Amino acid sequence: MIPTFYLIHLKKQLSSAQFKLIGILLPLIQSEKQVRLERLSRVFPYPITTESRRRKLQKFLDLPNLTISLIWFPLITCWLITYCRVGQALSIAIDRSQWGRINLFMVSLIWERRAIPLYWSLLPKLGNSSFESHPTNLQQVLPLFSEYKVIVLGDREFCYVDLGNWLREKGVSFCLRLKKNHLNRNGTFSLATVR
Repeated sequence: MIPTFYLIHLKKQLSSAQFKLIGILLPLIQSEKQVRLERLSRVFPYPITTESRRRKLQKFLDLPNLTISLIWFPLITCWLITYCRVGQALSIAIDRSQWGRINLFMVSLIWERRAIPLYWSLLPKLGNSSFESHPTNLQQVLPLFSEYKVIVLGDREFCYVDLGNWLREKGVSFCLRLKKNHLNRNGTFSLATVR
């Protein structure tokens, strides 16, 4: 079951045929628990050949209006207005996930012990992310939270003084886990800081 505010927003962004297609595709992804195009094209309930279904799905997924900023961010904004009070403290986690040769930078909202993806980007190389990618990705989501108190959470990979300074300049609280060999002296900059 797709929430009503999703349906209202998707109807504004998509043509009637596109809206019907996504109405079939989303429950199919949920039931199959896969997003592989080949798998979805085999089970997609259209009376055409599997290869034609694959091309149809591929063409749909390449639509220029199927972007994070046009589809996902308005849904997140609606969700925040519905479920969160203005000024409420909200935790945002930054993390990197590597699946084989795919390296993703993730920004997620922590809500009732769940991580709701806010923004994600493919990193150009395998291994740890660089400091340069952190502000670039966070700048995409922080405007959505201008009415809330944000606390950015990160593990040892994000233990950069430059990141802490950047977050402080933006007025964002943070808690970044220190590496085992780092010291935290009183009176000096601390990477484990929450305002």
